[in-house]
Amino acid sequence: MFTENANRIFNRSIEEYHRWDDVDHPIDNPYAPGTIDHLLYHKNWIDTVQWHLEDIIRDPAIDPAEALKIKRRIDKSNQDRTDMVEYVDSYLLDKYKEITPAPDARLNTETPAWAIDRLSILALKIYHMALEAQRTDVDDAHRAACRKKLDVLLSQREDLSRSIEELIEDIEAGRKYMKTYKQMKMYNDPALNPVLYGQKK
Repeated sequence: MFTENANRIFNRSIEEYHRWDDVDHPIDNPYAPGTIDHLLYHKNWIDTVQWHLEDIIRDPAIDPAEALKIKRRIDKSNQDRTDMVEYVDSYLLDKYKEITPAPDARLNTETPAWAIDRLSILALKIYHMALEAQRTDVDDAHRAACRKKLDVLLSQREDLSRSIEELIEDIEAGRKYMKTYKQMKMYNDPALNPVLYGQKK
């Protein structure tokens, strides 16, 4: 199953990141370039690094200049994350290009890769909530609350995985078809962000 493999890859990426727990540690993707596994690992590594950057920037004692650097790094990470989603969709579009949709085929509200993006983030939530549920420096109430949240997250992963599988099955059977749109983010584009192009005057 696609999502079983994706979840396994996401978990591997998260575990390998936490061997160093360092946002500057270089990625060492174990999968062959050009494969869907390579894309999924790279996608989750970006998500994992950004997760920890978001933690760091919330330190109330952080130096403002350092916070600004991290905020800009997060902005770049968001663009990289979007690019990776589009790469995954491109891979799937190519994989299913020979399938002729049925005359009554429907368009899904989101592409498979954007659902996979949510699955990647969910893997991070599950990993970190499990850590919270096992902490020894907090009281029983904290651990119990986190275990309850973890149960919800695990159920959510099961439901989302099933929904992605059903979407892929529908695409393969021609019941649904894929159509992608570039995200066209404007804030990083000097030609589209008025704060940036206004500086040229």
